[in-house]
Amino acid sequence: MGINVKNKWKVAGGILSQCEHQSTSTKTGMTFSVFVPGDVSGDAKIPGIYYLSGLTCTDENFCQKAGAFSTAAKHKVALILPDTSPRGTDIPGEHDSYDFGSGAGFYLNATEDKWSENYRMYDYVCVELPKIVLENFPIDPDRVSIMGHSMGGHGALTIAMKNPTSYKSVSAFAPICNPSKCPWGIKAFTGYLGADESAWLEYDSVELMKSFGPFKFEILLDQGSSDNFYEQKQLLPEAFEQACNEKGQVLQFNMQPGYDHSYYFISTFVPGHIDFHAKFLLDKES
Repeated sequence: MGINVKNKWKVAGGILSQCEHQSTSTKTGMTFSVFVPGDVSGDAKIPGIYYLSGLTCTDENFCQKAGAFSTAAKHKVALILPDTSPRGTDIPGEHDSYDFGSGAGFYLNATEDKWSENYRMYDYVCVELPKIVLENFPIDPDRVSIMGHSMGGHGALTIAMKNPTSYKSVSAFAPICNPSKCPWGIKAFTGYLGADESAWLEYDSVELMKSFGPFKFEILLDQGSSDNFYEQKQLLPEAFEQACNEKGQVLQFNMQPGYDHSYYFISTFVPGHIDFHAKFLLDKES
């Protein structure tokens, strides 16, 4: 699958490549970025971590604000950073709000007619993008983990639980844990999936844990106590914690006092998340 390398930057001794291609999943042009640490020689394959961004973001937000590259380079782990929605479709209503449509694909496959042709971010992240990454970068397909923030935390959790043999570990920063019960999720699921709430459950982390847990992989979740979206009941991490406890799922849930929903929060704790994933990605026994 052909890609065009749009930009390249040296960072933390490695190379960050921003790439564009025509997607068969979304039927649009898509952009993603990949960080490969230095000193990857010959035919060597290294582990990779997918990071899924939140509402309004692109592949660039994490690259520019998270400060994650030095820790990834330390562990010789690649980072793969997709966009958050299709771009350029100009579907009526697509750009009307920050929490639906452009920049808000919710990492699902839409089934409502208006959105179903292009809004297929689940297929893009789970199927199409990994193939493209493996063809163009030195990533070991058997050593992959996934993490994300907010909407992207929802994506990381649901994608891992729906594909449990594909990921060694999963983590999330302030994820939308129970979208079928919060305003963001209800709006997105109604628009993309329709009014039948039973169709929503396959993209709800709490419901997936209740139905299919426990999972072999471990989960790390960080939440800021001063996050305004947490206070507004958009995230509902306690519901996910309860589901994990009921199913015996290994979960490390950290309530971080005083932190909000921003990249100040993410940049503080992202080294710990990469360290967490590296334990499993670099363990030859896992």
